[in-house]
Amino acid sequence: MRRLGARASAAQDGERGAISVMVAILMVALLGFAALVVDVGMLYAERIQLRNGSDAAAIAVAQKCARDPDDVECSATSPLARSLASSNAGDGLSNVAALTIDKTSRTVSVTAGSQEAGKAPNQVSLFFARALGINTAEVTAASTVQWGSPLSGPTAFPVTYSICQVKNRVDGTLQLLQNHGSNANPDCFYGPSGAAVPGGFGWLPSDPGICGAMIDLAVAEGGSDPGNSAPGSCQATLTSWAAEITAGRDVVVLLPVYDRVTGTGAGAVYGLTSFVAFKVAGWKFSGNNSLPDSFHNKSPDVPSSVACDGNCRGIIGSFIKYVSLADGFTLGPVDANGATIVRLTS
Repeated sequence: MRRLGARASAAQDGERGAISVMVAILMVALLGFAALVVDVGMLYAERIQLRNGSDAAAIAVAQKCARDPDDVECSATSPLARSLASSNAGDGLSNVAALTIDKTSRTVSVTAGSQEAGKAPNQVSLFFARALGINTAEVTAASTVQWGSPLSGPTAFPVTYSICQVKNRVDGTLQLLQNHGSNANPDCFYGPSGAAVPGGFGWLPSDPGICGAMIDLAVAEGGSDPGNSAPGSCQATLTSWAAEITAGRDVVVLLPVYDRVTGTGAGAVYGLTSFVAFKVAGWKFSGNNSLPDSFHNKSPDVPSSVACDGNCRGIIGSFIKYVSLADGFTLGPVDANGATIVRLTS
């Protein structure tokens, strides 16, 4: 029995220190995981800051270019871009590694990088990864922005109004856009019915089964209905508008605007030029004085100066601006009204 005990004790003595060896070996792996958790997390946070800076810089420069392509800030050396890239960094140290502007395609591309003191541009110091012989990593973020005027896209209500009717006022003053009236249109000198051309009341072709259509300003749009009533497919839309307005919520609709018209009746063709964001307050689209054909179209709901009753047909509301409030628009060159969109593309 004594011999067996001596052998067991000798075996145990031979295994002493094995755990220390295993821990020493595993420390390399542990340090590797620490590098992944800490350093990769730091790099991810750095890249988010750089992306915020590149987004802000690209959008700001594109806004300058949209207003005036000859603006000093609409250039590859824009101080504004560098200022925004740095101000969006937690340490205030970012640089614009690259800034390119293509005025033909109306795009601005900005690449932002780190600007850590004592390091090469775009280099970020690492901590735990040094145990693996990795001291720095390159971090950049790129953004591309396009500017332009809405050229084609969806309109939620298939009617167009003359640019001479739409008053470019941003003070919220109500105005009446007429499709039809009992007297000549005082703003556009139209015929006795207030229509732009005989039997042409501005109604555009709707997409099948819906109140609305895809509009392309590069293509003249033909009138679909010589009558002055709203399409039957728009009854639910008008009812929805009334419910929103009654609940105190804004109803903003994007309306196409034309600057020329030819033909008559169903053959009327409107030369569309831009889109106007219009805050709806009321309307009258038929001889019926109840929903959905008429809503808030006379006093006391609206001032008598913009009331639409009797033979009048039209929409009452206020001008917001010439710009798209909807997604999905194809952008084209900036139009004469200055209606522009600036949006990130990547």
